[in-house]
Amino acid sequence: MKKRGILNHELIEVIATLGHTDALVIADAGLPIPPEVKRIDLAVIGGVPKFMEVLRAVLDEMQVEHATIAREMAAKSPQLRSEMMASLAGISVDEVSHEEFKQFTRGARAIVRTGEFTPYANIILHSGVVF
Repeated sequence: MKKRGILNHELIEVIATLGHTDALVIADAGLPIPPEVKRIDLAVIGGVPKFMEVLRAVLDEMQVEHATIAREMAAKSPQLRSEMMASLAGISVDEVSHEEFKQFTRGARAIVRTGEFTPYANIILHSGVVF
C-alpha cells in the first residue's frame, strides 16, 4: 500500500506518464469535459474534494513548467485565485478567456474533476522536466 501522496491510481498514473509540455487540467465540478479527453472524476459532493486540496496534492507530485487559467477568475473568484497563485509561487501563469481555456482543455492528457463549486476554479498545468 502506498503510504503518502496521491492515492488515486488513475491520477498518479497520469502524472507518472506525463512528458514535457503535456497538460493536466484540474477543474471545478462544472467545467465541460470533452469526450475525447480522459476524465478522472474525484467529485463526491459539492465542495468535496476542494480545488485547492487537489491542486496542492498534484503540485507535490508533478513538475510544472507553467500554468494557464481563465482571466475571469480574477473578478469572479478573487480569494481562490489569490490562494492558488500563492501555491504556484515561481511558476509562470498565462491568463486567457474562459472560452479559450475550454478549447485548450481538448489537448489535455486528462481532466481531473473536483467537487469545487467556486466559479472558474480551473487550471491547466503544463508539465516540465526535472533536469
